[in-house]
Amino acid sequence: MKARKFFLIGMLILFLSGCVVYSFYPLYTEKDLFPNDILTGQWLETEDETSTIGDADGIWTFEHPYIDKENSEERDSLSYLLTLKTKVDSGYVVSVFDVHLIELGGDYFLDFYLDDFLGADDLTLSDFHIIPVHTFAKLTITNGGLFINWFNPDWLEELIRQNKIRIHHEDNGDFILLTAKTNELQKFVAKYVNSKEAFEDGLQVNLIRNEH
Repeated sequence: MKARKFFLIGMLILFLSGCVVYSFYPLYTEKDLFPNDILTGQWLETEDETSTIGDADGIWTFEHPYIDKENSEERDSLSYLLTLKTKVDSGYVVSVFDVHLIELGGDYFLDFYLDDFLGADDLTLSDFHIIPVHTFAKLTITNGGLFINWFNPDWLEELIRQNKIRIHHEDNGDFILLTAKTNELQKFVAKYVNSKEAFEDGLQVNLIRNEH
């Protein structure tokens, strides 16, 4: 199976099987980024701190990408490359994401975007019907690891349809795609960063560092 197929399947498993809000534009600008190693390393997707790699539902490996791998060993400390292995039946599906971390309203947020989505060969008709989007999630650093929580799309849909929130978007009846520019997105996130309802039923992932 081509690498692109792994990317697409991995994206669908992570996002379409859960509850997330989709955005056409990123949550960050270059000026929002800062050097950090908060995510660097390998993490296991599990609720059990005693779990091993074989027990985990997923293996998340964050690393800083090379700035120019062919000519230098220097890495970009402002961003991450996430290699995600999601357990499916007896094996794993692999997907790769560009991830950026920023701080909004006193909390950390992660922006996810499928890496090299348009760079693969052997495109099929189905590929042309999949549009790469950004998703963003609140990051909480816990004693045991990391907790990542995406916004609940049902909560957002209800606010929009009751005219309780104004944010640029498109709604085709099946799902809502935010089309707000980054500045507007950040204002939206900062306003609801402490809302329990905004995150309560969104996709949640608990990660513990793999110490083995």
